[in-house]
Amino acid sequence: MPIAPRSSLSLNWVNSMKLLFIGGTGLISSACSELAVERGHELFLLNRSASTKYPAPKGAIVLQGDVHTDSAHLSALLAGQRFDAVVDFIAFHPYDIQRDLSLFRDKTDQFVFISSASAYQKPVKNYLITEETPLENPFWEYSRNKIDSENVLMDEYRSNGFPVTIVRPSHTYGPSQIPFSYGSWLHPWTLIHRMKKNKPVIVPGDGTSLWVLTWNADFAKGLLGLLGNKKAIGEAFHITSDEVLSWEQIYFEAYQALGADPNVIHIPSDYIARFDHDAVGSLIGDKSNSVVFDNSKIKRFVPEYNCEVKWSEGLRRSLAWFEAHPEFQTVDYESIQKWDRIIEGYSRALA
Repeated sequence: MPIAPRSSLSLNWVNSMKLLFIGGTGLISSACSELAVERGHELFLLNRSASTKYPAPKGAIVLQGDVHTDSAHLSALLAGQRFDAVVDFIAFHPYDIQRDLSLFRDKTDQFVFISSASAYQKPVKNYLITEETPLENPFWEYSRNKIDSENVLMDEYRSNGFPVTIVRPSHTYGPSQIPFSYGSWLHPWTLIHRMKKNKPVIVPGDGTSLWVLTWNADFAKGLLGLLGNKKAIGEAFHITSDEVLSWEQIYFEAYQALGADPNVIHIPSDYIARFDHDAVGSLIGDKSNSVVFDNSKIKRFVPEYNCEVKWSEGLRRSLAWFEAHPEFQTVDYESIQKWDRIIEGYSRALA
């Protein structure tokens, strides 16, 4: 579908903006898309296929193309066009950023890169994280690639004035995702299925480390508030909830919502990582650390930002969504077998 040309705008923004979201139908980006349309922005979504779990909101214009492979097609599609802001939700590597620079260098007044709060220093030296906390994660390649991507963009900002804003979400969830420290991200119902069957559930460490969970629609308010804010150019922000819970509280709230008796086994993260290589990054490089975020910066730039959905409410919303969508109650039996092996080995070692 052709895009109507639009003249370049300065950073003295109007209320309604022309936005391009690369992705826009994922767990985090779908909430941002819905809010953008709700606020009356002209929203374009660039993605390769329709999503059954996160459909594009009514009113958004979908541009079909694979940003990772269709460079010639995308260049033709975007020729002569300009956006007030472009947000890339699916850039994971510096070569994705180099592609974005070639595509959007002269096509947007603000480019927002969705990075990750996992990029902050691990192991943590201060549990309270600010945007000034160093970026360093020797445990997780995903995080290091995000750091390298940020560096490319900030170098381009300093050298050539490229109008970048960096956003670092932490553990963000929504109706179709139930987050735990050690579960199946692609099949989140798996751990709920296990809890319902009263099978032992692994809680890494002793369960007392602190963590923050952010509802996707709350995150969207922070992100949308940054779009069109000329003071956000050249800045980095994390956008998270202020509610801080221990992992024990997070798991036990799930048991309470299910009306089930807790059946957990505490296993050290480094022991888990011996049998599950993915846990080196996702646990030791992220969730096994106590992390609390200082959100004062995003609140200064977006005064209306406020996280309204607490874990107790968001969890129940997610459970209700899954009950209404049984087709997504998929179970990762391969992970279940792996968890059983870890539990069996650790129990033998204790005995």
